[in-house]
Amino acid sequence: MNDDRLQGNKLLCEIFKSPHKEEMYLYVDKRQGLAEVPAVLLERFGKPVSIMTMILSPEKPLARAKVEDVMAAIREKGFYLQMPPAKEEYLLDLYRTPTESRY
Repeated sequence: MNDDRLQGNKLLCEIFKSPHKEEMYLYVDKRQGLAEVPAVLLERFGKPVSIMTMILSPEKPLARAKVEDVMAAIREKGFYLQMPPAKEEYLLDLYRTPTESRY
């Protein structure tokens, strides 16, 4: 394979998880690594833990992000930060409200 495999509709990507926050991931171009990620972001993210290398392409959807958005962000900024999913308000109420059995 030549370097053209990373241009156009495919991108070799490395994914890191945050040791501080569950379900927070950082996607970067495998060739660039973390070089383009701002130091401030890395401080808040924590020491990145590599979890996977994969080829991104529009034909392969991602679970929680649009692959086109991820690829565009990596090409424009050098990284894509995937935040944890927002907790649904009604689910948080389950933990706030004391429960009692009613029959």
